[in-house]
Amino acid sequence: MSMKQLNEECGVFAVSGNPEAATLTYYGLHALQHRGQESAGIATLTEDGKIICVKGEGLLTEVFADPKKLQSLVGATAIGHVRYPTNSSRGVINAHPIVLSTTDETIAIAFNGALTNSDELKVRLEKEGSVFHSSGETELLGHLLRRCTGTFLERLKQSLLQIEGAYSYTVLHDSGLYVARDPHGIRPLSMGQMPSGGYVFASETCAFDIVGAAFVRDVEPGEVITIDNGEVISSFLETERTHALCMMEYVYFSRPDSDLEGKNVHAVRKRSGIELFKEAHIDADIVIGVPDSSISAAIGYAEASGLPNEMGLIKNRYIGRTFIQPTQELRERGVRMKISAISSIVKDKRVILIDDSIVRGTTSKRIASLLRTAGAKEIHMRVSSPIFKYPCYYGVDATNPRELLAQHQKTVEDMRRYIDVDSLAFLSPEGLIKATGHSADRGENCGLCMGCFTNHYPTNIQFNEA
Repeated sequence: MSMKQLNEECGVFAVSGNPEAATLTYYGLHALQHRGQESAGIATLTEDGKIICVKGEGLLTEVFADPKKLQSLVGATAIGHVRYPTNSSRGVINAHPIVLSTTDETIAIAFNGALTNSDELKVRLEKEGSVFHSSGETELLGHLLRRCTGTFLERLKQSLLQIEGAYSYTVLHDSGLYVARDPHGIRPLSMGQMPSGGYVFASETCAFDIVGAAFVRDVEPGEVITIDNGEVISSFLETERTHALCMMEYVYFSRPDSDLEGKNVHAVRKRSGIELFKEAHIDADIVIGVPDSSISAAIGYAEASGLPNEMGLIKNRYIGRTFIQPTQELRERGVRMKISAISSIVKDKRVILIDDSIVRGTTSKRIASLLRTAGAKEIHMRVSSPIFKYPCYYGVDATNPRELLAQHQKTVEDMRRYIDVDSLAFLSPEGLIKATGHSADRGENCGLCMGCFTNHYPTNIQFNEA
């Protein structure tokens, strides 16, 4: 199977049945800005069945800096997207929503995830006469839809059955809004309801709070939902369905105030810190967490150990997340700009440094250097997830094994020396699963995708270390 090195960690938001659909989508995307900072866009469906789309490169506030842009998006149905791309899919032409128009219909698509058979599909469709205008994966669905028959819902389900990988789709058609989640539930998607009427869908539940929506439920794996005259119409793809939510959603990507499959992200991270203390405690003076996604785990570790939880590192709030910067050069520059150590807190102290994960090692090495320069006596790094040893093919920007620290530094001791800390330990896969609270009745990995840690993927993928 060919693996397309085109992976995104994005956020989707959708509204159906509310006259303020575009404004609600704008605020919903604002809550999801952490999931993608390269481009943003909103498309609405007007009363006469036309689709209007505004999108551009930059942060949401930059794309919609002119109030007239948001005001132009009329209609009671909308989809929106914030995006992080890879190098090969940058540019406004690849920003979402992707709008495809023909003589008889217009479709707008916003997508979160990564398709593992996109190369094969694109070759096949081009041989059948399709012409692609973007370099991303999202346009594939539009071309598949044109080759299927029946109602739009039937065509959508036929098309999704040809797609492999991880996805959460929001789709606008002249017949309304459609949302779909992949048969393994790898990427998150939830449904909420507005008190003033209408339904909303979002990659994370934190987006419901900002628009005043009440959480209804998670969209099920393999489920396709449309709204017909205010009624939720649910159906499922005729294929095997499992639960395999991406563990990195809990570890890193999602906001701490989001709930994923009934589990609060902050609570999971805090419990992972407690489990980390149980598995790998060492004598020290203070505990500090790498801001922001490691703060919850640091709280848990500190409470379990009885050590003070100090703010030894400060984050510049105006710098984006380094892990989802599109190039290694930008990631390294971002680390230098975004974090500084507080010398008066860490000087002459034995520091337990809590981080949520080590992927490339760039951030970890730089932070250790900052703490050394600030006068830390000892640095004991504790990571609240297992070793990120294998690629992710489902939407995390870590598809190239050559970029993974664990592929270069084969042992924990090798990694410790590279990062330059006095000791290094990782939470076990079992400890992380325990922290999530997921039960074993959902299979070996308890309904979670742990492929980047264990090399066991929910779809037919096997990474060969050789």
